[in-house]
Amino acid sequence: MTLTGKTVLVTGANRGIGRALVEEALSRGAERVYAGTRQAVNPTDERVTPLVLDLTDAARINLAAEAVDSLDVLINNAGVYGYEELADRAALERHLAVNLFGPYAVTQAFLPRLVESQGAIVNVLSLAAVAAVPISPAYSISKAAAFSLTQSLRATLAGQGVDVHAVLPGPVDTDMVRDLEIPKSSPQSVAAAILDGLAKGEDEIFPDPFSQTLADSWNSGAIKALERQNATLVGAAGNR
Repeated sequence: MTLTGKTVLVTGANRGIGRALVEEALSRGAERVYAGTRQAVNPTDERVTPLVLDLTDAARINLAAEAVDSLDVLINNAGVYGYEELADRAALERHLAVNLFGPYAVTQAFLPRLVESQGAIVNVLSLAAVAAVPISPAYSISKAAAFSLTQSLRATLAGQGVDVHAVLPGPVDTDMVRDLEIPKSSPQSVAAAILDGLAKGEDEIFPDPFSQTLADSWNSGAIKALERQNATLVGAAGNR
């Protein structure tokens, strides 16, 4: 999918990867970009439409969906990150509310528009979804669950013409990990790679040098083969 003339919605669009995605989509010819944020923003480009969107507020999500007449690409980018202990159940529930149930609710609300356009869903996750980062267990668990959600959506929506992509970045230079003294990629380079992966139709998008080291082995590996095998069960179940 190319973005020329398309309508795109980016959640968490006020900073970091989200803001970079808005700018990158515009540079690639998107006709309209909805910038989803918890608080209203004032865009400087007339092609950007602000959209107040709180991932934990079902009523607000539904209002946002009613305000969007058409949609080609939904990018679920908003998320939370913390260093809480695994024993902190409240922290785990908070991460699941935003990083799992948030994208789930937004996807369900905007799905009719995406089916109409034969569009795409892009879920921005993390390498922590496939290998936990023990200093951020709640984050890792929530991203792993969101990855499973992405795979399930991919299989169940294929018959409706909606493509579903998972983005698995390594460390990115955003507020979330600014205090970690590790090599990081810029949000701008990651955003560009995400949209490159969308254009190429990649199921899993590895958008930075750190994550790219896993790309070849992932695409030809046993886990990806098992996902494809399990996806055939959707058709089999429908024929019962």
